[in-house]
Amino acid sequence: MNTAPKLVQSADSAGQSSDQNRLIGFKEPDHRRDNRGIAAEVMPRVDWIWDPRNRTPTLIASGAVVLAIAAVDWWTKPYFSLGFLYLFPIMMAAGFLPRWATVLMGIACALLSERFSNLDPADFYIRLGFEALALCGCGLLTSEVLRNRRLSQEAQERIRVLVETSPAAIVTVDQRGFVELANKSAAEMLAPRDGDLIGQPIAAFLPELHHALRPEEGPQFRASMQCLGHRGNGESFPAEVWFSTYKEGVIPKLAAIIADLSEEQDSASSGGGDRAPLNSRELEVLRLVVQGLANKEIAAQMSISESGVKNTLQQLFAKTEVRTRSQLVRVALERYRDLL
Repeated sequence: MNTAPKLVQSADSAGQSSDQNRLIGFKEPDHRRDNRGIAAEVMPRVDWIWDPRNRTPTLIASGAVVLAIAAVDWWTKPYFSLGFLYLFPIMMAAGFLPRWATVLMGIACALLSERFSNLDPADFYIRLGFEALALCGCGLLTSEVLRNRRLSQEAQERIRVLVETSPAAIVTVDQRGFVELANKSAAEMLAPRDGDLIGQPIAAFLPELHHALRPEEGPQFRASMQCLGHRGNGESFPAEVWFSTYKEGVIPKLAAIIADLSEEQDSASSGGGDRAPLNSRELEVLRLVVQGLANKEIAAQMSISESGVKNTLQQLFAKTEVRTRSQLVRVALERYRDLL
């Protein structure tokens, strides 16, 4: 087999790369975190305040803080105003309150601040307007940041589960060329010495993939290549790689599916490389198997019985001359990629 690196680049629209963009946000290995990750460890963690399980205690504590600030503000009225402290309970509650409730809370806190203020009453409405705007704006900003963070975490969790349960070997690579995420199939294929691919340089296993990172500005792309891979024990193997570049902000990253072609050499040499024709149901089942869906999920998506999915899989095994699900995925990516 010719293992010389060869690239086949295909055009990729913004819509096509959107699925890959969801891969962003995975944690870097502990020993390779950047300064921001280190700073986050040093600073006190307050994430638990907005944990959904703490909704009731946090809202009660927020109300208690508002009353405490109002009481202290009333007691110290002749000296100075503590109205700025209302920012803290508003930020605490904003993670759980709807937008309209956050606005009402900001207005109520602004009224309390002015009620116990000893400033000129003639400017009451001007001060009230600015205070209400500041408090409501802070609460709404906090609410949106937390909402977006929760949506991002949910998307990351779905992608993580999909990658880790996929029978295909999948890795993501950060801008420095280190493996950021790898599933069990990838670890078994590349066999790192310490058993963990996370944090390992991809150049040690697939040198050509390291060169596919694109630090320069330019459109993102999807491509495939055949190259020589290396396992952790020093063994080499012919590999085919399908990869997509994406960016996390301005940081270039890469996600790749890796297939070990050495297992297919015997069947290819005996004519097994010719693909058998598939009907529409077999092709749809094959497409969902490559996506990592289980039989039950495939049955639900296609509105057929689970036994029907199993029968179709047996037909696919027979037509592609494979015995396992992971081998079926490799054959699908090799022979039926244009139909998936």
